[in-house]
Amino acid sequence: MELDQDLQARQEARALAKQAELAQSLLGKMSQEQLNGICKAVAEEFALHAQELGALACKETGFGNPEDKKTKNLFASQRVYEAIKDLKTVGVLKEKPAEKLWEIGVPVGVIAAIVPSTNPTSTVCYKALIALKAGCSIVFSPHPKAISCTMKASEIVSRAAERAGAPKGSVACLSIPSMAGCQELMGADQVRLILATGGPAMVRAAYSSGKPAIGVGAGNGPAYIHHSANVEQALRDILRSKTFDYGTVCASEQSIIVEKAMEEQVCYTAAKLGYYFMDKEQAGCLAKILFRPNGALNPEIVGRSAQELAQKAGFSVPKGVQVLVAREQEAGPTRPYSMEKLCPVLAFFVMESEDAVLKKAVEVLSHEGSGHTFALHATERKVVERFALEIPVSRFLVNTPAALGGIGATTALFPALTLGCGAVGGSSSSNNISPLDLINIRRVAWGQEESKSPSVDDALVEALAAKILEHLK
Repeated sequence: MELDQDLQARQEARALAKQAELAQSLLGKMSQEQLNGICKAVAEEFALHAQELGALACKETGFGNPEDKKTKNLFASQRVYEAIKDLKTVGVLKEKPAEKLWEIGVPVGVIAAIVPSTNPTSTVCYKALIALKAGCSIVFSPHPKAISCTMKASEIVSRAAERAGAPKGSVACLSIPSMAGCQELMGADQVRLILATGGPAMVRAAYSSGKPAIGVGAGNGPAYIHHSANVEQALRDILRSKTFDYGTVCASEQSIIVEKAMEEQVCYTAAKLGYYFMDKEQAGCLAKILFRPNGALNPEIVGRSAQELAQKAGFSVPKGVQVLVAREQEAGPTRPYSMEKLCPVLAFFVMESEDAVLKKAVEVLSHEGSGHTFALHATERKVVERFALEIPVSRFLVNTPAALGGIGATTALFPALTLGCGAVGGSSSSNNISPLDLINIRRVAWGQEESKSPSVDDALVEALAAKILEHLK
């Protein structure tokens, strides 16, 4: 039965890739105005289903909560559309008369898109919008744990796009949950680019497919509360971020780092706001269920509330607790709290000095999360400059909730649900991925100087001509 399912999945992937190639050949000929109209229709229709899809995603995956899933869906439709509506992506993008140079936007072609279980509906709208805006068709590969809600989201987007003039097959989704089907899609001849958002294994598979890929690695962002920070506001920001959809946004904070002199103030203020500092025994019990024996994150703890996590670990916490905190000093594979935890759980590092904080932040990110996100809460410019020059991330956030700032909800970053980690993080891009990442630039260049005839030796020419005439006699 499994072999039959894999075969069916492969056949479906081939068929959808072929259909997407035909659709893209037509999309690629559309004007910017036509593509804009399609994107507008998709965004408006998807927003109407934001609540329904949020509830469906929560019910199917068990991750997060319906209200925040709805907010993500509105972000992926309304906010992303507002960011792309005035972008020019196809045709002549720029003319440089002085340099005699044109730049023309060309769609990359068919895109294979991997959808994570943590954002199974919002990712569909976001990726479809940036693809269609760029004149690309897109085929989604859903996570097996979220196939129904991802397919539903894809159907809504596809219908809206086609009603607005997109060719049939511009947006499609695999219906059979199979790694074989996903691999077939990524390796299909028609696919020109892979947009991979998911776990490390899936991202590695995308980069191993032999196709150009934009993959995103794990987030494991530390948050440093500097002595110049408004401590209460910093903790409120972290709380807002870490509880949003119960910690399923990869840009959310995974640890708090403070200097020893700040420890008492931070702990006292945090406790008042709903942070719960676990004792050694409680932290040990929770640590046992955070990860599987093979090192993979345990899906049973992803996107669960602090109350539910404590219950699963065998202890209770007072009503009103929203985040669980474990004291930690080291980072590495034997230190589960130093890794990415897609739930409202934080590590708490106390260091002797600012130098030690910087060193620890780099150590944490070097273990996991290089190139992703770092959050700093401070009012002194010099500490921002110092850390920004040293911390190996693509998103360095200042005085904002990392989950929301990283995706561009509370910052001026491009609103995105695929966050590149750059070369240091094993990614081909450090951008918040936008339509501009899904086009190639064709450059039309005029010569800037007249060609000059080579110098001629008249005597040599005459001698050569004489020889030719003599030969002809």
